[in-house]
Amino acid sequence: MNATTHALSINPANGETVGSYPYESTSQLDAALDRTTTAFRTWRRQPVSQRAELLLSLAAALREQAEAMAQMITLEMGKPIAQARAEIEKCAQLSEWYAAQGPAMLAPEPTLVDNGSAQIEYRPLGPIFAVMPWNFPVWQVLRGAVPTLLAGNTFVLKHAPNVMGSAYLIQQAFHKAGFAEGVFEVVNVTNDGVSKAIADPRIAAVTLTGSVRAGIAIGSQAGAALKKCVLELGGSDPFIVLNDADLDAAVQAALIGRFQNSGQVCAAAKRLIIEEGVVEAFTAKFLEASRALVMGDPTSTATYIGPMARFDLRDELHGQVQATLEEGATLLLGGNKVAGAGNYYEPTVLSNVTDQMTSFKQELFGPVASIITARDADHAVALANDSEFGLTASIFTTDAAKARDIANQLETGGIFVNAFSVSDPRVAFGGIKKSGFGRELSHFGVREFCNAQTVWLDRK
Repeated sequence: MNATTHALSINPANGETVGSYPYESTSQLDAALDRTTTAFRTWRRQPVSQRAELLLSLAAALREQAEAMAQMITLEMGKPIAQARAEIEKCAQLSEWYAAQGPAMLAPEPTLVDNGSAQIEYRPLGPIFAVMPWNFPVWQVLRGAVPTLLAGNTFVLKHAPNVMGSAYLIQQAFHKAGFAEGVFEVVNVTNDGVSKAIADPRIAAVTLTGSVRAGIAIGSQAGAALKKCVLELGGSDPFIVLNDADLDAAVQAALIGRFQNSGQVCAAAKRLIIEEGVVEAFTAKFLEASRALVMGDPTSTATYIGPMARFDLRDELHGQVQATLEEGATLLLGGNKVAGAGNYYEPTVLSNVTDQMTSFKQELFGPVASIITARDADHAVALANDSEFGLTASIFTTDAAKARDIANQLETGGIFVNAFSVSDPRVAFGGIKKSGFGRELSHFGVREFCNAQTVWLDRK
């Protein structure tokens, strides 16, 4: 049993093996693609109202096994248990929201023409192949699957190797909810299996949430097969605090935005860009709040920061921190790997970070906050946009007009004024630049894998 033949789930809190799942053969992958293709023929013809009813059943199934799913998340990738439980509830609420709001998003849209009648109808594309990450093992999957399934597509999940236990619990929830075989499939395959699936004519389109490197690989393969691809990749999100901001609110939002999920979030407050008039006060308050964070056993409800999900990721993060310090940044807190069996990294705060330093230019995927000083609002915007990423941004100011002006200049997929970034079904989620393309959630997420088909009747 090794990582070349099995997907291994290792508890990052103690290094013990949680599960070992043998990779599937080519024939097993072929059978899964047959099942999802067969299921699509029936699923697409079900009235959208019936598909919505099944989403309500899914919400109930998720809540029924919520504790088992939350415990599995905590064991497999180290998310503190309170945050893991919140993740499952968020998925149940997502399913309920789309059951209520989604059918209207798929209704035909009449359009005026000079003769006859015409409308745009939203048709499903077919089986969608999804490569999903470990950091939100259930939410990331459901965020893509729920609107995609409601639209009449089927969904084939290839999950991260370290969270396959979570993947099979998701599949179990779909079965409990009454979804037919093949509508939601889980495949446990290697990178070679991923390539085979993307190239297979039975797969209609591809979606990935992951790193830029993975996005380039998956996007290239999808492009070679002329298949639509949605990519939600990394981020190094700016968190702008201006001189007139409510500092206490800004500090609290920055704390959550940077350290939730042990800092392992794509859309997170990674670059804290603070106007120089308040940088000293903000830093003092943020440092005090960061020191109070409880790091420890992720199964305890008192814990806010658990272990990082993998040892190699902790090593990479530590290397980025050390490089930034060598480049001249100031270490205010943390900066060390915690000794022992667990994969812990101290909550870390860096100040005097400049636009030439590693923690400014690269994405830091862990509990590390970088404080950057901006001369004024214009400089803050320039710093915010000086990134290869463009996922989300936050702006803290009490001047609504100023917030709107800055928002108009920021190069990101989402902007949150006086709040940290979130993904919410009511609004579109996605990025630009190297943060990817395509959108999840809202009506954009429902229609992303639809054929917008023009039906023009009685044209003379």
